[in-house]
Amino acid sequence: MSRALLRSVLELRAPSSRIAPLFAPFRHIQPRGFNTTAPIVEPVAQPHVNNAPNPTDDQVRPLAFKKSHPVEPPTPIADSVKNLLPLLAAQPGHYITIHIHGFPYLVQEGDQIRLPFKMPGVLPGDVLRLNRASVIGSRDYTMKGAPNVDERVFECRATVLGTESEPLRIKVKTKRRQRRKRQAKSKHRYTILRISELNIKNLDEIEASS
Repeated sequence: MSRALLRSVLELRAPSSRIAPLFAPFRHIQPRGFNTTAPIVEPVAQPHVNNAPNPTDDQVRPLAFKKSHPVEPPTPIADSVKNLLPLLAAQPGHYITIHIHGFPYLVQEGDQIRLPFKMPGVLPGDVLRLNRASVIGSRDYTMKGAPNVDERVFECRATVLGTESEPLRIKVKTKRRQRRKRQAKSKHRYTILRISELNIKNLDEIEASS
């Protein structure tokens, strides 16, 4: 019994030849052949007929710089005012966009204007010459200024009818944690005008006045 136990202990201490080593010896592996592919050929830019590098009379302009208008746009008519101003003056029912202290008003002859302020230095019955207008027109024709129409083309006059005042407004103003109250009173006044005259001049009148 003891001999058998001793033999088993010796077998455990001695390295067994049956166990394979942890690291196998390095073996040289012959490399396999690589698959060869065809070389990549870059595409060569071929000149296109519609993409001429330097456009001349015989070649077409490049697509990126092609003109939006193949033909030059027509030039504006130099004498359009001479041709169309008599037609504008001949039609009845003229309208005008006048500017008074920066406020535009679209009016006709006989209309009333209530200015949002009291115009200083005027009295009821005074006649004012309005010489700033951006648009003058009739039913079929319109003349636009850049930014204003020449004052020699038209003649617009307004009569001061008087001054209107709104009802007295009282507003109570208070402050936080204060018992004091203050009353703010306001009663705005407005000037009323009436367009008494609106004429569109002809070329003869313009030349005579100039």
